This record gives sequence, structure tokens and C-alpha cells, in this order.
Amino acid sequence: MHKPAITQVPINETIANRWSGRAYDATQIVNQAQIIALLEAARWAPSCYGDQPWRFVVWNKPTDAVAWQQAFDCLAPSNQAWVKDSPLLILVCADTLFNHNQQANRWAQYDTGAAAENLCLQAASMGLMAHQMGGFNADLTREKFNIPMQFTPMTMICVGVPADIATLTGDTLMRETATRSRRLLGDLVFSGVWGQAIE
Repeated sequence: MHKPAITQVPINETIANRWSGRAYDATQIVNQAQIIALLEAARWAPSCYGDQPWRFVVWNKPTDAVAWQQAFDCLAPSNQAWVKDSPLLILVCADTLFNHNQQANRWAQYDTGAAAENLCLQAASMGLMAHQMGGFNADLTREKFNIPMQFTPMTMICVGVPADIATLTGDTLMRETATRSRRLLGDLVFSGVWGQAIE
């Protein structure tokens, strides 16, 4: 399903075409070269002091179905309903401390978000679909996969090959076919002073 962003002026095609779909082809894998490409895109995101505070845990259903299932079990039921067809799950964590001095890194979550978005854009550029999810049990994920307390679980991302929306039903289908929308640019971006909408 093609749902490009509707913008005031043209933007980069990969950015315009990236969207968080829910219809995945359960018969298609994400191969190892594709996985490494996704992770390399994330690795080259910018970060404060070049600290790279992000850490990813990857679960590949075709190669380790048991671990993938454990990660899947950490998802909210509303996400499980459609993530079941995605072959790849990725946990994204942010390091709370700088590597070079072990002091608190207040930019870690910001930088980790940049790395996650790089991964999602790389997926879109390769004809894959990535969907970031806040709906997961972070404490259970930490317990199951021995995530140190220094690292904050931020999101789970599922990645796979898009499928026909006919594979979806009910509320998931309605959400998938809904028109894409964003708040007006002037609601989000100000010119010169807070609250003065950019034109």
C-alpha cells in the first residue's frame, strides 16, 4: 500500500514514502545483508560527543524463533495482533551515561531516536517496512533479555516485507487504511518567537 506524505513542497522521496504500516508478508524474510544494512544506517546517526548511546537487540524469527517469541510476548496485545507476521523484531535502548566519562547523558534518548529513524528510513529505501512501537512491557523485556539498568528500553521496531492490506481485519485494517495526517506546520514550527507560526 502506497501512502506518501502530503507536503507543502516536495521532500526526499524516501522520507515521504516511509510510513508505519501493519500489513506484513509472513512468507518473506529479512536477510542477513538487509539486517546489517539497517543496523549500519543506525550506527551512522549523529550523537552528542559521537557517543553513540543506542544499543539494539535483534530477534530474527526464521533463525531463532524461540528468542523472537520471547520478544513478541513483551508486546502489548494490540500490537501482537499484526506484528505476528513480521520476521524481525528490534529493541532499541538508550545508554543513560556518557561512555567517555560515565556522567549522565541527557541527550541519549534524543540521539537514540535519530538512530532508530535512520534504521526506519533505510528500511523504506530497501522496500521494507519498519514500525516503531511504544506498546511493550519494558520491565519484562529487561528481565527476559538481561538489559542492564544503565540502559533505558525506548521502543520495539518490527521490520518486514509489506503485504496486501487484505491480510488485515477489523480495527487494524481501519487504522491501516486511514488517511495519513499531520498537524499543520505552523502548529509545530515557530518563526522568531514562540507561538508565531512559520509561513
